[in-house]
Amino acid sequence: MRKRLAPLVAALGLGIGPWSGTTAAAQSYPIDCAILLCLSGGWPASKPSARARAEFIRRITPWPIEPPLQIWRCPMGAAYPKNSDEGPLARLYDAVFDRSAPNMPAPGPAILSRKLSPQHPHDAGELKDRRLPEGFAQQLAQGADIDISGPEFNFVRSIRVYDVRYVGQYDASEAGCVRSAAVYLGSYSTQGAFSWARSSPEALPAAHVGLETWGMNCPELYHRSVFVDWRDYEGNYGFEQVNY
Repeated sequence: MRKRLAPLVAALGLGIGPWSGTTAAAQSYPIDCAILLCLSGGWPASKPSARARAEFIRRITPWPIEPPLQIWRCPMGAAYPKNSDEGPLARLYDAVFDRSAPNMPAPGPAILSRKLSPQHPHDAGELKDRRLPEGFAQQLAQGADIDISGPEFNFVRSIRVYDVRYVGQYDASEAGCVRSAAVYLGSYSTQGAFSWARSSPEALPAAHVGLETWGMNCPELYHRSVFVDWRDYEGNYGFEQVNY
């Protein structure tokens, strides 16, 4: 029996070996379980962790933009005996990394299956956004199948996805500086459900690059990107940016 994880991050850093033994073993579980564990451990160096991180980033690379972690596709409630005295992440670790653990059910269909068409504005006028229905805080999933409201899952709720669909400014002479922006923030609820809401260029984290001249005089600016950041189990900050 694998030693109890205390803390989880230490076990992820030291115990990645059983997962990386064979390609077959590494592909026998839902990828979101791997993303969940590797994200919590700060993406420990291994081929399976690199694969999980690549999928995490692929999902925020247009088009379409998906939740980078789809925790509802990792069946934690069915992955381990519920009478264990270990925490849920430790028991999930057993289910994913231990070949003797019961087979985990296959994941359900991905959400956001509808194709999303990019916008190509030719000026800084008002954008017609067809990628979200009315109600920008639409909830897209029910979240995890177990209670993840405890602090050990704060790293899930720390994930933020900024969809910078368009930020632009130009000098219109007599009309002055014309600025326009369409930015949306994707975030996770207490139970890991993902939703979108309106945001703004000013709300982008300091690590985001490309809008340094926004609001300064009126240099011509046109920018589109997707930016995701997070904090791991120990609170370490990480981010990725995809420009398009």
